[in-house]
Amino acid sequence: MAILTTSITIALTLLSTLAFYAESRSDTNRVFSPCSDATVQRSDGFTFGIAFSARSSFFLNGNNSLQLSPCDRRLSLSSNSQLSLFRPKVDEISLLTINTSTFSPDSVGGYMVAFAGRRYAARSLPAFVANSTYTVTSFTLVLEFKKGRLENLYWKRDGCSSCSGNSTFVCLNNQDCAIRTTSCKNRGGSVDCSLGIQLTFSGTDKHESVFNSWYEMKNLRQYSLYGLYNNLKDSLTSQYNNFF
Repeated sequence: MAILTTSITIALTLLSTLAFYAESRSDTNRVFSPCSDATVQRSDGFTFGIAFSARSSFFLNGNNSLQLSPCDRRLSLSSNSQLSLFRPKVDEISLLTINTSTFSPDSVGGYMVAFAGRRYAARSLPAFVANSTYTVTSFTLVLEFKKGRLENLYWKRDGCSSCSGNSTFVCLNNQDCAIRTTSCKNRGGSVDCSLGIQLTFSGTDKHESVFNSWYEMKNLRQYSLYGLYNNLKDSLTSQYNNFF
């Protein structure tokens, strides 16, 4: 946990520096730590984290009935656990990417948990990312708010509809499209297995205005966001243009 805390401190220093030089007038949220509580409105920035570790690491003393937030000091994440921090704009559909060219999710346990806040300690269920056999590269994450306070984070699955009939992918548990890990560049293969997370918001802000991005996302086909980013170099779906 000490290594994770150190990583958070370094990352927050960078976030604060960026905020100082590129402050948005529409962003009224001055909370930059994923382990602090914030109340937000539309167009604010909102900081949250994603921790990568073994599934059992996210539960107190290996008790699968009591999952804790990575911000909770009682949680003893392994020394090789990894952390990613993001600050998207509230109620905008975003595509978040995690470069895996030097980072292999399976090497740190293969699961990830999205989290934010301390008092309310919102956290998602652990989501499978990778093991030595399969790697999942595309996810949809919904941040659910009530009166501007984050209450829940949850992963939405499409039931493998996006990869149905495509031999490149394997459908895991009838919910996730996966690539064989040996096909990934970080394992000597030819496929960029960087992670892509489509992020949306639901619920209400601190003024009780309703967030719309999740309802907009529901009308979009899985992977469709990548078409909007087709000019990005090394897009993780650049090998699969037939999806768009």
